Amino acid sequence: MPKNLEISYLLDFYGDVLSPKQRDIMEQYYNDDLSLAEISENFGITRQGVRDAIKRAESILLELEEKVGVVKRYGAVQQSIPILEQLAKKIQRCNQSGDSVSQEIEQDCQNMLKILSSISE
Repeated sequence: MPKNLEISYLLDFYGDVLSPKQRDIMEQYYNDDLSLAEISENFGITRQGVRDAIKRAESILLELEEKVGVVKRYGAVQQSIPILEQLAKKIQRCNQSGDSVSQEIEQDCQNMLKILSSISE
């Protein structure tokens, strides 16, 4: 994943651990795509001060993700959802193609698909 996108995800998940000023600077830089000069004007600090704040915040977010791994797990779950949906539908088809349809299997498959649908929204 490109670094800007990675930091933007980390900011979404862990942004609350940053100070309000750090979070605002990071949001302006990564989400609003403002330049260091524009951000320095907004906060009344030097461009170097903005750069330092961004580097410190990046370090905090990356270190937190390394320890906690929420973004990595979230990505794995998102990648697994379509696979799990396909498997549930395959089980449904197999169940329906037999001589006797198990209502329990059918209901379980429907429940799995509802859960997967709610997770992916």
